Amino acid sequence: STFCPASKRFSPCVLDMFSALQRVGAFAPVCLQTRNMATLKDIRVRLKSVKNIQKITQSMKMVSAAKYARAERDLKQARPYGEGAQAFYEVADIKPPEGKQKTLIIAISSDRGLCGAIHSSVAKRIRTMMQEDPQLLEDARIICVGDKVRGILQRLYSKNIILSFSDYGKKPPIFDDAVQVANAILGCDYEFDKGILMFNRFKSVVSYATTDIPVFKPGDRDRQRKVHTLRQSSADVLQCYQEYSL
Repeated sequence: STFCPASKRFSPCVLDMFSALQRVGAFAPVCLQTRNMATLKDIRVRLKSVKNIQKITQSMKMVSAAKYARAERDLKQARPYGEGAQAFYEVADIKPPEGKQKTLIIAISSDRGLCGAIHSSVAKRIRTMMQEDPQLLEDARIICVGDKVRGILQRLYSKNIILSFSDYGKKPPIFDDAVQVANAILGCDYEFDKGILMFNRFKSVVSYATTDIPVFKPGDRDRQRKVHTLRQSSADVLQCYQEYSL
């Protein structure tokens, strides 16, 4: 046995075991963590750093407020032109052909920004469309305007992306930027039957609506009876209007 009653001692093997535990510190006292009050110097340094961050934040708020006011003013001036061009197709009741369709999806976002939901909402809408109609995985092609939406869709539908644009948000947008994008879209080799332009429609600082509007090709316009008064116009005029509306 390990304990001898006659000698009132443990056997040598047990003593060796206790000595080994002492060597590894099994019976060493536990060091408790102590906390000390911050000195006045530490508090002074902390207050100074917080005030510096506050100044930087206030400066960023002033800059962002000025940029927001300018962007909102430009948007209000440009929005009637887009709504007027779209009203022509709504009044004429132009619709894409029925049946199996080759779909072109134009997804618009920005290149930078910390508003993740604004960028991801466009990608979520496209993903929902793909899930509801599996045929779109084969027939649809995607054009991305902005790095944010391209980064999301590249992981999901890399085979469907045919064009992508970036560096359009560093400066205030102008008409020439839209012309370059529209010409690239109209000049791509993909012959589509139905086009969808998907973007976030601005409402307020904290509110937006993910919107999709149809994109038509010249053949869709010629099939409608309500636009017979324009049949006497030259093909160049109608083509220019098609490019302008896009």
